[in-house]
Amino acid sequence: MDLRTIFGIIAVVALLVSRTAAEEACDSALISSLPPSSFRSSSQLSSSHAPGFAKLNRRDGAGGWSPLSSDRYQWLEVDLGERTKITAVATQGRYGSSDWLTSYQLMFSDKGHNWKQFRQEDSIGFFPGNSNADSVVQYKLHQPAVARFLRFIPLDWNPVGRIGLRLEAYGCPYTSDIMGFDGSSSLTFRLGPRLKHGSKQVVSLKFKTLRNSGTLLHVEGQDGMALSLELERGTLQLLLKKGTSSSSEQLTSLGSLLDDQHWHHLVMRQRNSQLNLTVDKHTETVETPKGFNLWDVKQLTLGAYQDLASAQKYFQGCMENLMYSGINLTELAKNNDQQVHIYGNVTFTCAEPVSVAVTFPGPSSFLQLPWTAPSSSGEMSLEFQFRTWNKAGLLLTFSLPLLGGEVWLYLNDARLHLQIQKGGRVLLELSTGSALNDGQWHMVDLTSRRGRLTVSVNKQKGGVAHASPSFPVMVLDQIFFGGCPAQNYNQDCRNPYDTFQGCMRLITLDSQPVDLIMVQQRLLGNYSQLQIDMCGIIDRCSPSHCEHGGLCSQTWSVFHCNCSDSGYSGATCHSSVYEQSCEAYKHNGNTSGYFYIDVDSSGPIKPQLVYCNMTDENTWMEVQHNNTELTKVRPSPGENQHMVHFNYMSAEEQLKAILHQSEYCQQELSYQCRKSRLLNTQEGSPFSWWLGGPGLGLVQTYWGGAHPGSQQCACGLQGDCVDPQLYCNCDADRLEWNEDSGLISHKESLPIRSLVLGDVRRPGSEAAYRVGSLQCHGDRNFWNAAFFDKETSYLHFPTFHGELSADIAFFFKTTASFGVFLENLGIKDFIRIELSSSNQVVFSFDVGNGPLEVQVNSSYLLNDNRWHRVRAERNVKEASLRLDDLPVATQEAPAEGHIHLQLNSQLFIGGTASRQRGFRGCIRSLQLNGVTLDLEERAEITPGVRPGCPGHCSSYGSLCQNQGRCVEKTTGFHCDCSLSAYIGAFCHTEVSADFKPTTSVSYTIKDPKELSRNSSYSPSSFHPDSILRGENVSLSFRTTQSPALLLLISSTFTEYLALLINSHDELELRYKLGSNREADVLRSSIRGVANGLLHTVSIRRSADSVSLQIDDNAREDFNLSSAEELSSLKSLVLGQIQDLDDLDPDLARLGSLGFTGCLSVVQFNSITPLKAALLHPETSPVQVLGPLVRSNCGSSVSANPYSAENTRHLSDQSGSVGSGQPLVNAMKRDSALIGGVIAVVIFVIVSVFAITARILYRRKETYRSREVKGAKQEDSQDFHYNNQTDAQNVSGENSKDFFM
Repeated sequence: MDLRTIFGIIAVVALLVSRTAAEEACDSALISSLPPSSFRSSSQLSSSHAPGFAKLNRRDGAGGWSPLSSDRYQWLEVDLGERTKITAVATQGRYGSSDWLTSYQLMFSDKGHNWKQFRQEDSIGFFPGNSNADSVVQYKLHQPAVARFLRFIPLDWNPVGRIGLRLEAYGCPYTSDIMGFDGSSSLTFRLGPRLKHGSKQVVSLKFKTLRNSGTLLHVEGQDGMALSLELERGTLQLLLKKGTSSSSEQLTSLGSLLDDQHWHHLVMRQRNSQLNLTVDKHTETVETPKGFNLWDVKQLTLGAYQDLASAQKYFQGCMENLMYSGINLTELAKNNDQQVHIYGNVTFTCAEPVSVAVTFPGPSSFLQLPWTAPSSSGEMSLEFQFRTWNKAGLLLTFSLPLLGGEVWLYLNDARLHLQIQKGGRVLLELSTGSALNDGQWHMVDLTSRRGRLTVSVNKQKGGVAHASPSFPVMVLDQIFFGGCPAQNYNQDCRNPYDTFQGCMRLITLDSQPVDLIMVQQRLLGNYSQLQIDMCGIIDRCSPSHCEHGGLCSQTWSVFHCNCSDSGYSGATCHSSVYEQSCEAYKHNGNTSGYFYIDVDSSGPIKPQLVYCNMTDENTWMEVQHNNTELTKVRPSPGENQHMVHFNYMSAEEQLKAILHQSEYCQQELSYQCRKSRLLNTQEGSPFSWWLGGPGLGLVQTYWGGAHPGSQQCACGLQGDCVDPQLYCNCDADRLEWNEDSGLISHKESLPIRSLVLGDVRRPGSEAAYRVGSLQCHGDRNFWNAAFFDKETSYLHFPTFHGELSADIAFFFKTTASFGVFLENLGIKDFIRIELSSSNQVVFSFDVGNGPLEVQVNSSYLLNDNRWHRVRAERNVKEASLRLDDLPVATQEAPAEGHIHLQLNSQLFIGGTASRQRGFRGCIRSLQLNGVTLDLEERAEITPGVRPGCPGHCSSYGSLCQNQGRCVEKTTGFHCDCSLSAYIGAFCHTEVSADFKPTTSVSYTIKDPKELSRNSSYSPSSFHPDSILRGENVSLSFRTTQSPALLLLISSTFTEYLALLINSHDELELRYKLGSNREADVLRSSIRGVANGLLHTVSIRRSADSVSLQIDDNAREDFNLSSAEELSSLKSLVLGQIQDLDDLDPDLARLGSLGFTGCLSVVQFNSITPLKAALLHPETSPVQVLGPLVRSNCGSSVSANPYSAENTRHLSDQSGSVGSGQPLVNAMKRDSALIGGVIAVVIFVIVSVFAITARILYRRKETYRSREVKGAKQEDSQDFHYNNQTDAQNVSGENSKDFFM
């Protein structure tokens, strides 16, 4: 090979490389080489200021273009000669002058008509310009534009100069293959093997049209399946058609205003079972119909269906660059390929009809046109089309020549109205049409002919209204569209309505089309604040910025999200209104009940209804399924196995999130049997098994209470099965009833999905099963915390991505007066939340429009070492900041500005990149867009930061009520109610009981030394001293008995304290201090206490001073005759007195009668006798005689704002063996009969009835005692709506789950 050949190859390669690089770069100068004839402008100051001199860095002529006058109606236009791909623009002021632009708009067009404004980020309609005459400001377009014509419209300029411009555009050639469809033609590609094997699995094309309906593409697959892409009302719909049926199923819709006669890019790509449909920049994903493959189709039809008879479904417009699987189908059509069939007139050019539109963008917009038709004819007609998002606005107005009245045609509530007035008096009104603010083009026709006035919408399809006025309706001399000139400018136009914002086109006055280009050139009529030869309407709801199913609505300039019933709030329905767990609800002070939780906050997982059981130690989250009752097995005929499926109220992703964030989960699994074996067989394979875990679940062969994979039951693990040789009680195969039950707590095996029971068809076999609700406690996200002990310490995480929506939530506590909680930086953008002072939190950010701040100031100190909650959100509409429960602070986003938050550095927590103003203190439960950052994991390996943060009682201790004591836990706290007469998560639940005449509760007050030796007594047995000079007594009661003894405290020396109701329905307190003294009798002035209503009594004594308070009445003070001690206390008795020997005769008589009614929350100093009798009878020095029934008689209606409260219990989880037949719901069946939705409906109905019954009960102001048998607890109608029930004291018979 000689040198010439080598150099030739090198030259060719270099040429190819340079061409490839140029194509990839696409940044060639496009304007500098154009001739002067390629430039046009609205005007020019002089011949030396002509638009042909507006070339970058040139000094020809006057050094650039300047118009005759400097206003916003000027423009400069460049013809690039052919459609070109434009990637950047640059501007410069006029050379050697004070003339330059500071901002401008960029328009583009294919034909020099129907201009389209280029918008950065779809929100910014202007470009920043220059700051002097010589520097060059270049902007790279975020998405290339393809156009032949460019138009620059000055918006602002140097205030001490005038408009001056030199410019350049950069890009590269654009090639395309175009097809034109006239509305009655189509083109079909019959795909053979040659076309089905391409390198790219994609269908793509561009299209443009003026019609809002028509079929773009019809893809016919095998077995009669077809996909069709159709325009309907300017939106692209993806339809699935099956067989010969004319009906179709809409899979998705995308895009809006696609009938604007601008090019739109369409891509359809199939990936496995998913089909991605993209229109311009927006993509929707749908599941591909089973059996349909985009790459195994018979034919593609463009422009219509094959054999389609409906004319309105034909496409009218242009398409270009149709690619199927990497093959250019347009080129095949041009070359008359045998697989291409053309129907009708399909051309390979794009013939566009010229339709000049005008945009009315603002409140000062109007168009004034002369009326030249003679009024002597007595007839008038005018037509025009409009489109808008606004419900109201003036369309046109004119004056009447003879009557001197005024005519207004306007929109109100999206209907078309016509009104004629004279002197303030309405002469005529008409209305027609509806929903005319839908963004579609609507045609209006107003005619007056032969004394009949007609106004119609959409050629009468949208509505028509007639009138026969007694006066001629004619135009005097001019007509105004959209609005009126400013006052004092024109007295012939008056607008009492809103100004029209929208577009108009095809204006015809008396059958004569109006040339709007002449209007633009000031050769016809007059106008102000108009954009002529373009329609600038924007669909702000496509794609919708409303999240989580929020409904988007819009006007011309803004959009609004309706978040009702979505479970989310904020300007874009971004933030959840629900907490993420039951733990979070508890720490808001809520008690047990049904709550909606949102496990990922602002994430995609929907809220779910769960039951939150706030117990003393843990907060349980219970997820119900369709069958939590004990259910008897009823085998299906012919089936050897019995299978049961469980459907949960929560969706799969919800269950997965609950299990992941919980510290511990469990589910009861119980099997009761008689001659029905469970697990072990002679061959070793189990008779029965269950499926649990994600999805459909995996096979599990162990039972409740045993270990995974053990193929055992709880008794096998504990070694106490009825047959020691076996591992389950039921495997003993005995005739008496046995039971195997326990808890499944291995989270990887939860939830239980199905049961398969095998040994249920033998003669004599009987069995029942129960699968409890899924129960979890502990929220690892809620307590995930880190302590920053230095101002220079911080944690760092990957970059936060919240381009359009960002929410940040966390708790903090500190003793410092300042510190940065969070910071993330970009090149220019940033986001930061900080404690700026001891009573102010600031949320600041910049998305390219300059820094913005949202502040919340508190009236209290924030550095008080208590937990405070911060919630910040930023979206395209506004930014908001909420601190604790203070009012939210908001900052609106600019109407036109950058909307994308672009960050690129690490996310700093507790500090900044500069290590200045770092935060010292604790940050907990930090969530960004619903995702919790694991602060503890990072803190483990970061110097200066410690995982966890103790000290919660300072913040949550106030939740412990009624002398409950806050006890610190590693994660959270709990309320110790041992010294309180109340129980429950917050010591808030009353302990009440119904008393009968023979009921007696006697509490023996022990000597302190004896108590210290016997640690088996409950805490309520202890009291500070058995010799007292003061007492604190409190209780609540409800009775109709009078007289009645409520409480008696006696000593070994015949001293006593007695609380009673005397025969006058007064509360009476008797003190006998000293055995030789008469009792002091203290009577309250409050009468009528035996009225069946609940009354609360509080008694305080110090020496000889006694105070008595009943309910909210004023406190009553008394003095005793003695200040002696109440010494050697012996007992405290409620109800009937058994030992009457040492009592005064009248007190003994009263004590023998007993008490009928309700006693609640009885407390004497630190002794709580009723609580001890009901909850700790085995470990307390208490004796109960006669019937004592715990009830809710001392409680009031709950006012939980979040949910209807309902008492739930945790059923007995033991694996004990039962000897009797299991209690089975006779109405139950083993199949899943009741779904989650029905359960929710039942719950709501039951709750409403229960609450209504309570309200009526309270209004009756009567007390109804409950009949009981012995001391056995029975259900009451109100029982299941108690605030709290101790699980250990509720029998299995009383349990009622959510699913009845």
